[in-house]
Amino acid sequence: MSAPASEPAVAIRGLTVVFGGVVEAVDGVDLTLERGQAVALIGESGSGKSVTLRAIMRLNPERRTRIGGTIRVGGTDVISMSPKALRALRGRAVAMIFQEPLLALDPVYTVGQQITEAIRQHERISAGAARQRALALFERVRIPSPERRLDAYPHEMSGGMRQRAMIALALACRPQVLLADEPTTALDATVQIQILLLLRELQAELGLSTIFVTHDLGAAVEVADRIAVMYAGRIVEEGSARDVVLNPHHPYTIGLLRSRADGALAKGTRLKTIPGSPPDLANRPPGCPFAPRCFLAEERCRVEAPPAVAVQPGHRAACWRTDAAHAAFQGDRAPVLADAAV
Repeated sequence: MSAPASEPAVAIRGLTVVFGGVVEAVDGVDLTLERGQAVALIGESGSGKSVTLRAIMRLNPERRTRIGGTIRVGGTDVISMSPKALRALRGRAVAMIFQEPLLALDPVYTVGQQITEAIRQHERISAGAARQRALALFERVRIPSPERRLDAYPHEMSGGMRQRAMIALALACRPQVLLADEPTTALDATVQIQILLLLRELQAELGLSTIFVTHDLGAAVEVADRIAVMYAGRIVEEGSARDVVLNPHHPYTIGLLRSRADGALAKGTRLKTIPGSPPDLANRPPGCPFAPRCFLAEERCRVEAPPAVAVQPGHRAACWRTDAAHAAFQGDRAPVLADAAV
């Protein structure tokens, strides 16, 4: 499935995802991924990042999930797809790197068998040719002794090697869109950096359009052109990586930036944290969902949900007090990765 030049790689409008008829995990998300672009979704656990990602491939449990809004991949409506069309979409047009490859990979087949099966599912190709492509992918993602590792089972590989194998599997059918669901969470710091650099390199080399889910602002800055900040199933701020990190306009984004410890703490000072916990999505409070934790909240915030407004070209935030939030951030200049390459 090839997208016309005028169509974005992914266009999401008014997406809602409700589990069991009561839990509103995603509430009115609008998100556009242009071709060749990388977008990072960041936020705390439970903010709806992974649910949004899985909705693009309709991987959430069908019987217990109600999806509203529209999702278009290369101009094609995913919501209305038949099961057969979905099977053709998954892996071929859109592929996913899962958070924990040990759980995503089948333990009873070698990694090479799983990659060759994925290729032959979508293409008429011999087993030998599929294996040769799998070997080339292992070499591309820089797995040592690639021919031997093709015949390894997932449990026989280290965490970093499994994640590289997961990336190879995702790229096996040459997708246009790559979805990465916290691909570095379970890895140590050195391997995390290696995987991030590999993903950025592959995106540039293959012209991939990527959505990258992470808790880590540092990781988002490394791989993303744009950042979308999610809270309680909504995108509360979105803009270029530089604008969101260096010029935030939403109190939640500012809270995330202030809570980073990287070179930010003088000896004896306390780390600034966001008080409280995310709301219960089965019983959403009225107004802005972040209001109970917000350092700028006023009465209006507790009764009326703010719309997303443009704070500058290509940068929007859903807050009644964007100017006050921006002024507060400029006033204290919390350390925000100013030395990072944004």
